Amino acid sequence: MPAPRYRSRSYRRVKIHTPGGKTRTHYVRRKNRVPSCAVCGKPLGGFGKYSTAEYSSLSHSKKTVNRPYGGNICPSCLQRIIKASVRSAFS
Repeated sequence: MPAPRYRSRSYRRVKIHTPGGKTRTHYVRRKNRVPSCAVCGKPLGGFGKYSTAEYSSLSHSKKTVNRPYGGNICPSCLQRIIKASVRSAFS
């Protein structure tokens, strides 16, 4: 049975084959993901792979991009949304 700290799913289970021919389970921390676009799911540029604890201590300028919907929507989706709203406003 694994140690209590390894029983949560915040650790990834990796099967390792030892030189002696036995199979062992290693518990590896999951990697952090880059924030992604809320519309298309593409990774957003200008951000790093920060953990939640690291992200909370960052300055505001490192958490967002200086445009409308900066940390949520990629530029191409934002451009599409703005164009659609302008078209609907004038038709």
